[in-house]
Amino acid sequence: MRTYVIAFVAALIATSAMADELVIKLRQDAGVDKVEANCEACHTLAYIAMNSPFLNAAAWDAEVTKMIKAMGAPINDADAKVIKDYLTKNYGG
Repeated sequence: MRTYVIAFVAALIATSAMADELVIKLRQDAGVDKVEANCEACHTLAYIAMNSPFLNAAAWDAEVTKMIKAMGAPINDADAKVIKDYLTKNYGG
């Protein structure tokens, strides 16, 4: 019985934690599909809006390059360019 109570309480906590999670909607523009497909695979899209006041074109370029080279994001060169262009145009502080 104790196991069921613990499992029930854990499920309630997990459900309430997920209910409070913000839904991030990126600006709709060319390339948003590449950003959502590639970036959201590893982290929340909230990082984009959160960092946008501080990142210009060079910084977004460096950030995407870091994700690919240092973090191992499997993004091809063509998609990386689209992502960099999208971020710079829509979130380039």
